[in-house]
Amino acid sequence: MNEQDLRQLLTVSVEDVRPSHPAVTGWERARRTRRTRRAVGAVAVAVVLIGGGTVAALRPPANPPPDHSVAPTVAPNHAGPVVRAPAELTFPPDPLARLGNPATVRLSERPVERALALFQPMDEEYRADGPIRILGDDGVVRSLDVVTPAPTRDSGGNQAPAVKAGVLSPDGRLAAFAQTNELIMVDLTTATVRRIPLEGYLEMVVWAGDRVLVGGDGRTYAVDRVSGAASQLDVSLWDLVAPDPAAGREAALVEVSGMRDNLTLRSRTAREGTVRSEQKITGGPLPVPYQVNEFYGRGWLHGERLARSAWITNSEMDGAEGVAVLDARTGAVAHVLDLGRDRWKGCCEVLGWDNRGAVLLRLQPGGLVRWHPETGEVTGVVRDLAGVVALAG
Repeated sequence: MNEQDLRQLLTVSVEDVRPSHPAVTGWERARRTRRTRRAVGAVAVAVVLIGGGTVAALRPPANPPPDHSVAPTVAPNHAGPVVRAPAELTFPPDPLARLGNPATVRLSERPVERALALFQPMDEEYRADGPIRILGDDGVVRSLDVVTPAPTRDSGGNQAPAVKAGVLSPDGRLAAFAQTNELIMVDLTTATVRRIPLEGYLEMVVWAGDRVLVGGDGRTYAVDRVSGAASQLDVSLWDLVAPDPAAGREAALVEVSGMRDNLTLRSRTAREGTVRSEQKITGGPLPVPYQVNEFYGRGWLHGERLARSAWITNSEMDGAEGVAVLDARTGAVAHVLDLGRDRWKGCCEVLGWDNRGAVLLRLQPGGLVRWHPETGEVTGVVRDLAGVVALAG
């Protein structure tokens, strides 16, 4: 046994006895559940739309999504296609920095014009620790008091928080919560709630232009956010990448799936979900031995770039944490943020892009960070957030 084999063995042994951190393993549990479902023949996701309230409140707004980006504060640190996360982060001023603050007012008393983020505090047992917080573009943190979404669950009884990456609309005006037998939609600008009764265990939400894609329980539905009309769509919300809100209603739906040499990027038509193209994901300019082993969490499109969290092979081990940015046209991996080995498994879910082309991601332990793939710069946003975050845009 050589030194590298011994090091990997010791790493696995340490991970096996590491204290559990359920607040960051929800997607991993869901992924395992998904594999079990595949083994018995059920592979997709179910979708539903819920609503009540005015139709006008659900019309797609003409205004652009909120800009919660910040200008770089240090000199670029571009070091090629692979960048290692720094041991110590700087925390420049950031509009999202107040996300960890306690709520000072209820949403019903002071609705937002636009929300930058939602935050569900969680306790050590992975249970909601107080109401959902809403950070408005005015810097005020509100509590969601007009409705209390229940945890989502699947047919096997596995539960997860109602707040997940993707529940907040790109414009920051609406929040959609998948629930068992219904979808709850909250207009954050009026503090009103829509409910549409549905059947099934609904778990995930993805905003796609003028539609809400809702999934769980073996099917996926596309729901018109104005009329509430729903149609079945042949896509998997486990693999679906959140579309770029600037791409328009006819933008292709992109899926990323597979493992190691079978990683696949698939493009589908927006309305019918018909496969347009399929290609292998390649390592692109990554130096040896770097490669992407498997993706997890939600993927996010920004123009022709796609960001998603992954388990990678680096120079030290197979199974390190990382984030990959792909060329969505070719499937080539263009950039990797190497987060190393001394982190919780599934620690670092991508939450989206900002308007300056930086990737926002969770970093457990550590909170929320911002990575600029083109320059390699990594900066902190919030130091510690014990809970689940959803960002607008």
